[in-house]
Amino acid sequence: MLKSRVCEAIGIRYPIFQGGMAWVSDGKLAAAVSNAGGLGIISAMNADENYVRGQIQLCRSLTDKPFGVNIMLMSPHVEAVAKLVVEEKVPVVTTGAGLPGKYMPAWIEAGIKVVPVVPSVAIARRVERSGATAVIAEGTESGGHIGELTTMALVPQVVDAVSIPVLAAGGIADGRGMAAAFMLGAEGVQCGTRFLSAYECGIHENYKQKVIAARDIDTQVTGRKLGHPVRALRNPFVNKFAEMERDPNVSEEELSAFGTGAVRKAAVDGDLQGGSFLAGQIAALVKKEQSAKEIVDDLMRETEEILSKAAERVFES
Repeated sequence: MLKSRVCEAIGIRYPIFQGGMAWVSDGKLAAAVSNAGGLGIISAMNADENYVRGQIQLCRSLTDKPFGVNIMLMSPHVEAVAKLVVEEKVPVVTTGAGLPGKYMPAWIEAGIKVVPVVPSVAIARRVERSGATAVIAEGTESGGHIGELTTMALVPQVVDAVSIPVLAAGGIADGRGMAAAFMLGAEGVQCGTRFLSAYECGIHENYKQKVIAARDIDTQVTGRKLGHPVRALRNPFVNKFAEMERDPNVSEEELSAFGTGAVRKAAVDGDLQGGSFLAGQIAALVKKEQSAKEIVDDLMRETEEILSKAAERVFES
């Protein structure tokens, strides 16, 4: 069985994290992934502590396995949520959209394993010095908020730069991607887009079907003008956002206002015209709906098979 320091540090069976996706990663999905042997993660997104507390309690009612909460550090409720995860004794916290150093001492003192998402070597080194248990090196292929470096380029550089375990994220949806991540030096993976098709994922059916129907060229990045690039599936909203972004007469305030609420419109309302359907470049590999357990089992089976036969693929006997 494939094992790694990630499994030992977090207390999970398989080195697979489910990404913390806004309006997607709730307590039900997190519990299903944790029950399957991975680490399910609840997205705190921009929600207040009452919402997050409710999702934590829901998750705990459905699993006795470790789970995590993803805290977006740009959230207006970050201070309250940072305290909440301590009060609720959440096992793992992952972070994104900022530096978590301000909050890490309290989390670590409370026994929380902190695993920040990092877009660069410098940030990986910084959070390691602050006591991170591991880091998630996320390439630009991923959905939602992205950095500039690709997974192939970023992961081995982060692996060389830190001594703590590294998980790879961005462009990983099957055993081939997971096996490649291990070959780059990662000791685990985080998958987001693949779990959009899980039966336990409560997003609108329009969202699931849009992901399943996606082609390789169907994602687009917008938001660079605002300093927060985001990858989503092409649709009228994304096309209009890109058009406004190119127009020098459109202010950042107007652009930001246009995008407000678009992720919720996609995930909750299934608004095919006005929603922002966040997904990674790997969406075209998601072909059908499955249970979270089937997804995790497929990832592990495929990865172990590929790695066990890797030598046969490249060496002559």
